[in-house]
Amino acid sequence: MPFVDCHGCRIYYRLEGLPGNPLLVLVHSLGTDHGLWNPQMEALLTRFQVLRLDVRGHGASDAPAGDYTMSWLADDVLAVVNATGRERFAYCGLSLGGMIGQWLGAYAGDRLTGLVLANTSPHVPDPNLFETRRRTALEQGMVAIEKTAIERSFTARTLSTPSPAVESIRALMLKTNSVGYAGCCAAIRDMDHRALLAKIAVPVLVIGGEHDISTPWSGHGDLLAAGIAGARAVTLDAAHLSNIERPSSFTAALFDFLLPADAGDPLNTGFAMRRAVLGDAYVDRAVAGTTDFTREFQETITRHAWGAVWTRPGIDPKIRRLLVLAMTASLGRWEEFRLHVRTGLASELEMADLKEVLLMVAIYAGVPAANTGFQIAAEESNNT
Repeated sequence: MPFVDCHGCRIYYRLEGLPGNPLLVLVHSLGTDHGLWNPQMEALLTRFQVLRLDVRGHGASDAPAGDYTMSWLADDVLAVVNATGRERFAYCGLSLGGMIGQWLGAYAGDRLTGLVLANTSPHVPDPNLFETRRRTALEQGMVAIEKTAIERSFTARTLSTPSPAVESIRALMLKTNSVGYAGCCAAIRDMDHRALLAKIAVPVLVIGGEHDISTPWSGHGDLLAAGIAGARAVTLDAAHLSNIERPSSFTAALFDFLLPADAGDPLNTGFAMRRAVLGDAYVDRAVAGTTDFTREFQETITRHAWGAVWTRPGIDPKIRRLLVLAMTASLGRWEEFRLHVRTGLASELEMADLKEVLLMVAIYAGVPAANTGFQIAAEESNNT
């Protein structure tokens, strides 16, 4: 397991993704661990190398006794990043992670390419709240913290039905080291970053939850958005753990903020995506067969379908393949269906994926369409 020592404390981290991609650091909330970001990981790894860590006192990191400080927690993050050999990185922190992010923005801004502060605050209006929570954790353990913390983390709507996501967070909270939790409570209790906000000169996105009672937008998120020059802001229909309750919307906000706008012609990116999905041989034949009569049409579909839609990060390319298969089968576009079956099986699709799509086609578009789809899928499977 990868660890880094910082101020005599071992910090656990997890680095995933392609080394050539930009580095994105994700830091979790109080009482959870790096697994908080699981809903975002599949999408983020398509564009970033992602570094997650367990904050001091949480998860697999050490939990030394005593009060922690926000500067220590920020030093832990920098020590982990240094261990990867990367100099520049984007940062996203939620709640406690966002508080750490404010410190980094003010004192290590030269290393940041972008800063996302989610469901967080520059100060705690009543420090006694976290002093009480600190003492409760030490004297009664995490079982005395869990119920209230869960109720503040999620909306009543989410808690009204059984949820694997909620139960996973509950299990994390109950297993959090009470000494480490108390140490982080002290860091939050003593924090006041309001004077630091003017020092943050990197691009910033502030994410808030419309139903967040732990760090409500008013008096918390709005202070960040107003106090940091040029900060962008977005609010989600969620409580405190907005990335869990609204995972797609949260991830979309990250992509919209962190990914650079492509100022070039989408024709080039469209050709690259078209080759990635359909294969070089098919695209080479299509290009070779282009005439003066068809050139504008070929460029139109490459620029708009492949360059503008297929390259959007909101849906995984595999899901886009399955959507294309469902729609072409439903519409009886069998030549296009066969093409995407063939190229999909040659890449990331399996027959089990095709079966599930075609069963849906049978229900919503009719048995005859699904029957033809199954026949074509079987033929192409035999040819691969």
